[in-house]
Amino acid sequence: MSEQDNLPAPDGELTLQLPASQEGRNIFGDIYGGWLSAQIVTAAETRAAQIASGRVATVSIGAIELMSPVLVGTLLSFHTRIVDTGHSSIRIQVEVWGRCHDGHGLRKITEAETVQVALDQQGRIRRLPND
Repeated sequence: MSEQDNLPAPDGELTLQLPASQEGRNIFGDIYGGWLSAQIVTAAETRAAQIASGRVATVSIGAIELMSPVLVGTLLSFHTRIVDTGHSSIRIQVEVWGRCHDGHGLRKITEAETVQVALDQQGRIRRLPND
């Protein structure tokens, strides 16, 4: 087993990938948590919409603890894992990983658990489709 085999790796399906943009900067030039939270929700809703075969809404976002600062231009990867499904809800774990501008330094940025519910065209909660 090599040393690289012991390195932490993302858990879940790659659902969203984008560079941290200028619009998400705080007064110090780093990406602020609110921008990152919005991207976490986008990744979770994207995955939930696939499972729900349609419209979903986020009803809960768990605690988000940032493990390291995110610089503009960092390539962010959002990995999602289904934790549980109910009649109309889907619990999804989202891990955020970042890679430096030069392609090195993959590191975990944060993780959060979210809950989405399936909605019908009128915005009412509906059952998830059966597989």
